[in-house]
Amino acid sequence: MKLLYDYHTHTVFSHGLGTIEENVIVAKQKGLSEIAITDHGFEHLAYPVKRKKLKIMREECDRLTKKYGIKVLLGIEANLLDKTGRIDIIEEDKKYLDIILMGYHKLVKLKPKQLWFSLKTKLLKTKKQIEENTDAYINAINKYNIKVLTHLNYGIKVNIKRLAKACKEKGVLIELNGKRINFNKEEIDYMKEIDTKFIVNSDAHRPKKVGETNIGFNFIIKNNIKFSNVVNIG
Repeated sequence: MKLLYDYHTHTVFSHGLGTIEENVIVAKQKGLSEIAITDHGFEHLAYPVKRKKLKIMREECDRLTKKYGIKVLLGIEANLLDKTGRIDIIEEDKKYLDIILMGYHKLVKLKPKQLWFSLKTKLLKTKKQIEENTDAYINAINKYNIKVLTHLNYGIKVNIKRLAKACKEKGVLIELNGKRINFNKEEIDYMKEIDTKFIVNSDAHRPKKVGETNIGFNFIIKNNIKFSNVVNIG
């Protein structure tokens, strides 16, 4: 099993410890054909990428694509903000971005109504709240051109069956994260049954972790996931 590309990596522009170029160099050394730079969204409370930096990042990704002969995509790991599915992307951002990932993060800047949603997701684990969380994700993938949902069930519980079905219909990939995978057997069996499409990513926050996906690979083997249903392995 070989990783072809890594679409979830962070840099000094948000929560990472390395530059874009350092991530690219490691990706090249590990034989990847593509890498995406996907720093935390603009409303992350602790480690947001700055909107004014997008143009610089875009230019750097294009420069490094030419320099190293590896495709360098500029993306973002956007934040889910509320139950309507709003994320921290505006129209102006899209001209710089090749790919949008979306995940739930606890530390985000919120308006009062959004704060209530965030508090409920943290404090309530009722079936009703899980369904509301799921609605928020489904609303988001219906509103935005989201390619990947990151680290599902981490920090916020969702109805994986409903969400996986919606992702399949919309062509959205479910991430097998390089740090954590939070699916139970029933959820895994259902996703296998409907041929859910997965992507294995490192979620690297330092250059040496780019392309490190052993947790994802072990998950695939242990649960007999079809290789054909994981888009970035060969």
